[in-house]
Amino acid sequence: MNESALQLMQSDLANLARHLTSKNFEVWIEENTAHHAHLAHYKTLTLDQIGKTADLAIVMGGDGTMLSVARSLIEADVPLVGINRGRFGFLTDLRAESMLIEIDLILAGAFIKEPRMLLATQVIRQNKVVHASYALNDVVIKSGLRLVELEVEIDRKFVYKQRSDGLILSTPTGTTAYALSAGGPILHPNLEAISLVPICPHTLSNRPIAVNSASKIEVTLVQFNEAQLSVDGQFQEVLEIGDKIVVQRAEKTISLLHPSDYCYFDMLRNKLNWG
Repeated sequence: MNESALQLMQSDLANLARHLTSKNFEVWIEENTAHHAHLAHYKTLTLDQIGKTADLAIVMGGDGTMLSVARSLIEADVPLVGINRGRFGFLTDLRAESMLIEIDLILAGAFIKEPRMLLATQVIRQNKVVHASYALNDVVIKSGLRLVELEVEIDRKFVYKQRSDGLILSTPTGTTAYALSAGGPILHPNLEAISLVPICPHTLSNRPIAVNSASKIEVTLVQFNEAQLSVDGQFQEVLEIGDKIVVQRAEKTISLLHPSDYCYFDMLRNKLNWG
């Protein structure tokens, strides 16, 4: 983030905290955010503490910030509101310019509550779980220098062997992220589905598919020079030949609060510059 954008963010955070305090709401600011934004006059908590204490989490930034905070608050079941200070803002749909008005309306009960599904992921190596995580957007298996060979099973049924640069397993939320760039379909968030999108497949007949969210997807790494697992594009796990990546819908969900006039198709049209 450049200096000008950081200053705008600091100003917006200060305005929002001051506004909420004037409305007699108790305000806590995540401790690292308070430090970097020079907001020393407010109570601070860690994200974990905020999840145990707050009734609502307001996230200011881009989609990456929302993804990180959402995963940190999975166990807390705290609804999230996003104020966009990033580029696209598929998940952070309040505009900073009108945030005070829109936040007031949401706090007065004028909002749409939307649950978003999560993916639970495990990496199994020699019958042991060596990695476990949740994803709001996607789980990506990606090669390093050359193609990776994958074997995919869904609900214990063989689907295909694939040679490609990798594979994206996406929630409906994540279909407007990396999966969209790789040629995958856009799935409405209320669909109960998981999309599988090959990244630059060696055979053009390998196409994206969508399966029911109750499906258990198992991907075995057959051959590669280098490969890694990426979760929401924010952290990575180095993979080995023979690793099995198991992906299925998580029992928990994340709740987003939107303004009462929110429309998913309006958002898509504005973000993707549709006519």
